[in-house]
Formats: sequence, C-alpha cells, structure tokens
Amino acid sequence: MNIKVLGPGCHNCKTLHKATEEAVAALHKEGEVQIEYVQNMDEIQKFPIFATPGLVIDGEVVHQGKPLPNAQRIQELIQSRSH
Repeated sequence: MNIKVLGPGCHNCKTLHKATEEAVAALHKEGEVQIEYVQNMDEIQKFPIFATPGLVIDGEVVHQGKPLPNAQRIQELIQSRSH
C-alpha cells in the first residue's frame, strides 16, 4: 500500500503526515505501507485536489483540506482499502 501526504510543508500538512505515521504504526503495518510526504507542487498538482493537505491511498484521493482527519480516521481509511 502506498500513502501520499500532499502539501507544501505547512503546519497542517506536517500534522497530517504525523497522524498518518501514527495510524500506520497503530495498525502494525509499517512494513506493508509506504508513506510519502510530497511537497513538490508539480507533483501535488497531478492529483485532483483543491486544498492541501491531501491524503492519497493507492492513487485515490481520500481527504483534502480541513478539518484534518485524526489518526483513528486515517486507520479507518487504510482498513477500508486493505481488502
């Protein structure tokens, strides 16, 4: 599984990245999940998002903008796509 956190490096983007790492750790999927923090605007613009931060799981945008999902919500998003 590949998860991308999209954002230019602002506080909210860093917060989402940290929550994503916490969610993956809580699910004990560290070896199965690759988390990538994408800060390059050219790369971010390849995804259909209108607000950062964005969260992409296996190529699908699952969240954008605020309010930010917490680690529990990110766990749910990961689990719903791991089948």
